[in-house]
Amino acid sequence: MDDQPEPSLFKKIKGLLIGKARSLQEPNLFHKISLVAFFAWVGLGSDGLSSCCYGPEEAFLALKSHMFLGIFVALATAVTIFVISYSYSQIIELFPHGGGGYLVASKLLSPTTGMVSGCALIIDYVLTITISIASGADALFSFLPREWYPYRLAFAVVIVFVMILLNMRGVKESILPLVPIFLAFIITHVFAVVYGFITHASDLGAVAGATVADVRSATAEVGVVGVLILIMRAYSMGAGTFTGIEATSNGVPFLREPQVETAKKTMKYMAVSLAFLAVGLMLGYLFYKVQHQPGKTLNAVLFENMTANWGDIGSIFVLVTLFSEAVLLFVAAQTGFLDGPRVISNMAQDRWFPFQFALLSERFVAQNGILLMGTASIVLMIASRGSVKYLVVLYSINVFITFFLSQLGMVRYWWRKRNKIKRWLKKICINGLGLAMTAFILMSIIIIKFHEGGWVTIFITGSLVALAMTIKRYYNGTLTLLKRLDTLINVTDLPKPECSQGLALENGAAPKYDPESKTAVILVTGFNGMGLHTLFNVMHLFGSSFKNFFFLEAGVVGAGNFKGAEDIEKLKHHVVKGLDRYVGYMKKQGYYAKGFSTYGTDVADELSDIAIKIFEEYPRTVFFGGQIVFAQDTIFTRMFYNHTTFAVQRRLHQKGIPFIIMPVRVN
Repeated sequence: MDDQPEPSLFKKIKGLLIGKARSLQEPNLFHKISLVAFFAWVGLGSDGLSSCCYGPEEAFLALKSHMFLGIFVALATAVTIFVISYSYSQIIELFPHGGGGYLVASKLLSPTTGMVSGCALIIDYVLTITISIASGADALFSFLPREWYPYRLAFAVVIVFVMILLNMRGVKESILPLVPIFLAFIITHVFAVVYGFITHASDLGAVAGATVADVRSATAEVGVVGVLILIMRAYSMGAGTFTGIEATSNGVPFLREPQVETAKKTMKYMAVSLAFLAVGLMLGYLFYKVQHQPGKTLNAVLFENMTANWGDIGSIFVLVTLFSEAVLLFVAAQTGFLDGPRVISNMAQDRWFPFQFALLSERFVAQNGILLMGTASIVLMIASRGSVKYLVVLYSINVFITFFLSQLGMVRYWWRKRNKIKRWLKKICINGLGLAMTAFILMSIIIIKFHEGGWVTIFITGSLVALAMTIKRYYNGTLTLLKRLDTLINVTDLPKPECSQGLALENGAAPKYDPESKTAVILVTGFNGMGLHTLFNVMHLFGSSFKNFFFLEAGVVGAGNFKGAEDIEKLKHHVVKGLDRYVGYMKKQGYYAKGFSTYGTDVADELSDIAIKIFEEYPRTVFFGGQIVFAQDTIFTRMFYNHTTFAVQRRLHQKGIPFIIMPVRVN
């Protein structure tokens, strides 16, 4: 038997594309895979900053002929950005291990409300990936020969595949290639905003006068209420500008220690840069009297007007700036790949989704969630044929559902804790203002976009909510059945196994290993009814065939406990504690017993590897694993249970190692 068998072709290709597996024993593992504030700004802030490519434009165009009212829309946009950002900084402080919309609503409102918020956020992140890549493809192909345009959809799908591979390699690996693109966008757009302001500083008085005249003109046409409605409608139409602000609170587990301070610093970077560019671009539209031109974005018209007298340098600047916009939209899709799987894994831990989505890959990323997000994006991309015009209608409704519920939860929390928390009034005012703003924008978007196709988003989100409730109901039902297995561990003195040797341990001497007798190795998942039933079934069926008993358990390193070295140590302690209870119990019955533990992200791999080593050292060994047998076999029972046992059996049988599955009936 080879110590290191030749890896399969699949594993070689996987290692080439995704990279070698990381080890929990790797020095400074968490430091190596976490993000400092700057990289977090790149990976999580790109979604918000990319909205400057379409958010301010939507708001500006909604004003129609009263463009100078855009001053009020720009100011309201900046205030909203800072209010929502500040309120999410409070969420980060309250939820230092990650406080996205799902966790906040679940903890502060109710688990069901949190589930609705989580489902809305998942659909929003799928749309973030799809619309960002579709928009980037449109912008990129506008620079290429026209006959290449039919290949735009295929190109967009390929980009999604590339993003999937980058994210399966790891968080930092997926962000590093994007840094030059992100910096190019920041530098070109900040320069354009500053240049436009400096060169038109003398025109500020004229702009103020034109704004006053526009207010008077609009008031004469539609009245004061009509002017307010016009401004509020434009403000709501530009709501896409605010998407992505919540990404940092979702992505706290990815950040470098101290995570809370890193997250708050990232939030500041995001808020300041987003507000600066959103307001600066809208002022630029006024300074350069930008008008809509078919086939061009307002940003493209702005940059062309700005560089009209620059000659060849101007053409190069416009090309670089617009190209950085196009590619940054690809970068914005990264937010969906970072935070979408995180939301799914959190919901999976609470059994709204299959628990497999809470597991991590050998690169310590939520591989199943990444694949789900990428696959859903590809399906949506093909179904919509990459139409940005259609996708943008579906966008931004869901994120404001999450915004609204998060702010509502925080307001409720501060009110309930008002007698225990200092400066609660200031905190509740911040979140209260955020609640009012997000509620207004949510209602406005639903009313404006519902008949234009927004109902599709609500229908898809509602379908996901129904699916989550079905899965949760199934898990709750099976949990009730599985608790019957645990009745044994609630007994102070466990019953003696039917074939107990009944040996008195003379002078307290521990039983010794009997090399002439067979050894039973039982796979367990903690000290519970499942493991005890498997043990007793083995002893009942095989009588006194086994004199030695080993217990083998693999600690699952999933999204829920992969937050730092302390969590991994807690996991190890929990596993060892459970094994010690099995060992102690069997020693009392006069048997030699020993526990073996291992830890990792792929339980089947870890168990198989250590089982092979045990068999090499103790060749007279038979392995046992329990299989839950339900009264009714359904698609859910096959999907959610027994995968690990069968996977280990298959791998050990390939090595010629005996492995027997013991049925554990649940009726």
